[in-house]
Amino acid sequence: MSQILIGQSYYLRFDPKLWAAMQPYPPLGSLYAAAYIRQQGYEVALFDAMLAESEAEWEAALVRHQPEYAVLYEDSFNYLSKMCLLRMREAAFTMAAAAKARGCTVIVSGSDATDHAASYFEHGVDFILIGEGEITLSELLGQLTGRAPKPLATIQGLAYPATKTAPRAFERELDQFPFPAWDLVDIPHYQAIWRERHGYYSMNMVTTRGCPYRCNWCAKPIYGRRYNSRSPENVVAEMKWLKDNFQPDHIWFADDIFGLKPGWIEQFSQLAEAQAAVIPFKCLQRVDLVTEQVAAALAKAKCQIIWVGAESGSQKILEAMDKDTQVEQIYLACERLHRHGVKIGFFLQFGYLGETWEDIQLTLKMVRECQPDDIGISVSYPLPGTKFYDKVKQELGDKTNWQDSSDLEMLYHGPFVTEFYRELHKRVHYEYRARKAWQQLKYNLQQPTQLRLGQVRQTIAIPLNLVRLVHSMVKLKRLAQAV
Repeated sequence: MSQILIGQSYYLRFDPKLWAAMQPYPPLGSLYAAAYIRQQGYEVALFDAMLAESEAEWEAALVRHQPEYAVLYEDSFNYLSKMCLLRMREAAFTMAAAAKARGCTVIVSGSDATDHAASYFEHGVDFILIGEGEITLSELLGQLTGRAPKPLATIQGLAYPATKTAPRAFERELDQFPFPAWDLVDIPHYQAIWRERHGYYSMNMVTTRGCPYRCNWCAKPIYGRRYNSRSPENVVAEMKWLKDNFQPDHIWFADDIFGLKPGWIEQFSQLAEAQAAVIPFKCLQRVDLVTEQVAAALAKAKCQIIWVGAESGSQKILEAMDKDTQVEQIYLACERLHRHGVKIGFFLQFGYLGETWEDIQLTLKMVRECQPDDIGISVSYPLPGTKFYDKVKQELGDKTNWQDSSDLEMLYHGPFVTEFYRELHKRVHYEYRARKAWQQLKYNLQQPTQLRLGQVRQTIAIPLNLVRLVHSMVKLKRLAQAV
């Protein structure tokens, strides 16, 4: 019997696109919360929905652990949790109701609960943690258990029916938080999946909380525009600990921005090498932060790929987004990273207000000329609390969130219809895959080896994707005329 059961409602099984990709990571938000309240002396168990088949496994965990407190602590480091997908909201409601039916006090922390508190209270939730949640959760548990009683109204960052307390100040010294409670995770299960599907094992970390930039479509219900960073020493110590205990082959740094502070990446790189803590990794960055020094330090630290929010090849659209970057900086970041042997991935966003056919062509041109090593495509997604949402909220219908990550539905009356963007998603990938296959084939043919199966597949992939590309381009032209 555990006093507190912590879980979250992102089920990989409910997201067909990412289930097929099968790159699962445990919920860092839940693990941080578990580690923090356990440090305060509470007995904690974890329900990891990431690899669960359904909410029935949560109900089984309730029976097994018989908790007094059920905490759905969503992983705010997972961008999909920030998107508030409808299927995961349904799961959260089901989980809250199941916990309530068993007599638990139900506590929730997450972007969707912050935006839609009333709906969560209607489904059995007793308390919602607003903002950074660990300390608020600790104080709330202190009051509920009688260990450290204080009036609920004085606990900052808390909401309960008809009441919302004063905001809680964010913790500036992130090194005070213990490392995530990895001992609660079924590590062998994750290792087996990764090594069977991908040939290596990847773990996740975060070095920061928040983002200070003003992109007007980016929802920030938890941290706002605040940004705080762990010290390079603290991050390298965790990497060393993970390396010694779990032997990961790779790390995903899930930060919104990796190493924003001047000199942070360079110091991190030096410490990781000096302490034999180097692990190949991927991270997210802004193109305007990729200097020559940063690119060199990332390469030295064994960064394999940096993902950047390129968004658009049209300067007009970048300015409309308040992105505060220049198209030229995207080209320059690619050049610098490739020169140092670091790959780059582009997040592309179509469908923003005012985007025209010509703007889309500029984005396609940018992809051709920059030759990123990977791409991810989305359409503009209005979420509460953003300027973008305020501009289009009158155009929103009954559906205001995607069902899952492959939905790609236009939730407002955008420049083109939903079918156009779904086809555009395919069209960009067809061209991209054909070019990548051609580049790889040229490289392989220059190697003094006999013809391999991979070369045959690459040869077939080129005309196959080109045929698909032509059909897609014709369909797009037709859809562009639809109202």
